[in-house]
Amino acid sequence: MLTAASVVPPVPKQTLVNVGIETPMPKNKEDILLEPFQYLLAYPGKDVRSKMIEAFDAWLHVPTEKLNTITKVIEMLHSASLLIDDVEDDSALRRGVPAAHHLYGVPQTINCANYVYFLALQELVKLNNPAMVKIYTGKYFNSAMTPEKVDSHNLHFSTFVDELLNLHRGQGMELFWRDTLTCPTEAEFLEMVDNKTGGLLRLAVKLMQEASEENIDCTGLVQKIGIHFQVRDDYMNLQSTTYTDNKGFCEDLTEGKFSFPVIHGIRTDPNNRQLLNILRQRSESVELKQFALQLLEKTNTFDYCRRFLKDMEKQARDEIALLGGNPKLEKIMSMLSIPL
Repeated sequence: MLTAASVVPPVPKQTLVNVGIETPMPKNKEDILLEPFQYLLAYPGKDVRSKMIEAFDAWLHVPTEKLNTITKVIEMLHSASLLIDDVEDDSALRRGVPAAHHLYGVPQTINCANYVYFLALQELVKLNNPAMVKIYTGKYFNSAMTPEKVDSHNLHFSTFVDELLNLHRGQGMELFWRDTLTCPTEAEFLEMVDNKTGGLLRLAVKLMQEASEENIDCTGLVQKIGIHFQVRDDYMNLQSTTYTDNKGFCEDLTEGKFSFPVIHGIRTDPNNRQLLNILRQRSESVELKQFALQLLEKTNTFDYCRRFLKDMEKQARDEIALLGGNPKLEKIMSMLSIPL
């Protein structure tokens, strides 16, 4: 009589975790998996995050090898998140070329982005010990791991997980508002931004602080820069010809996105539902989007955005001064500055 024991082959002594370690993906297959990611990298953006990391290092003095790893991890996470964003928003363009999912399809693009998230975590392991066993549960280390290295690794791992959770929380709320046509308050929007946009820069700076011997806390400054960066991006999406060339005319309106200007316009004139109805349409009509801009002009929304950005810029510059000054960071803030 056949039994389960006689049919099922014995489990090899080698554990599942070790199989993953000792049989890496062949390069030709890895290249296939990473095609959407490599396609995006072939059309680089402004590289602001790498410049930010370099600027913060003027204070933190992170060892070069560790700094290079942190920079690589953040760029991988940023690019992967853009692939996902473009799928969730069904964006037509990214950096002036078709968004990756229009070339490779939604399933392959999502799989690629998720794969890159884990590749980034794999890179993060290198901050402690290049020979470290790659972790599945957070518990398995090789025999060379000292308690200090275990504690250090857990700190990096916890920081990584916390900020990726924040990233998805922020993105989830933004999608909820869009898909249910729910206009958030400004405070709710800024909380979302702190999770989503600020998360990757905060992850970078936290990792740098953990790798640094300097006793300096930059996280408050990072929060201000993150908010400034996202509000500026929302403003430029509706006001910049460069953004039109790279992403399409007022793309945020076509996506139905509750951006910072849109929230201000709707909440300043709550009895006028025209802007809300335009968002509902997800229209590509240039005429309809131009009418939406006229509505935002009537509520003095763009003037409000410029004043808000100037205030956030001042707060950031004041904190930079309190931390001892930083010419590289001040130069970046000047580059991102919007005139009143």
